[in-house]
Amino acid sequence: MSLKTKVSTGLEAPNALHSQAIISNGMIYCSGSVGVDLKTKKFVEGGVGARTAQAIRNLALILEKAGSHLNNTVKVNVFLTTMDDYDEVNKVYRTFFAAEPKPVRTCVAVHQLPFGTDVEVELVAHAGTTTQAKL
Repeated sequence: MSLKTKVSTGLEAPNALHSQAIISNGMIYCSGSVGVDLKTKKFVEGGVGARTAQAIRNLALILEKAGSHLNNTVKVNVFLTTMDDYDEVNKVYRTFFAAEPKPVRTCVAVHQLPFGTDVEVELVAHAGTTTQAKL
């Protein structure tokens, strides 16, 4: 494995437990993101849709710092505390990942998420231009 660099937005609170992202072998592996405004360190107001949008914006910022873009996303994992939020999360998700080919995705319900949030999003993206094939 070729570990190139640790990616940081410079806005996150120090956390010795994990990196925001790591670039390895041309791929950017992002840690899970929750709907926290990175400047205020507080959850954005609104429902699960607003927190989903903020989580994805946080990930977009990380990708930008790494020289990439959400359009280079190949895999997304979405964690919800209830599948009752699935439709609302999908409405927001579509606004960020509308281009073809869409990234592959897993969405699961879990018992609990960090800081009592109801949604967490993580992703893997190509560090450069991607030529994904639609099967």
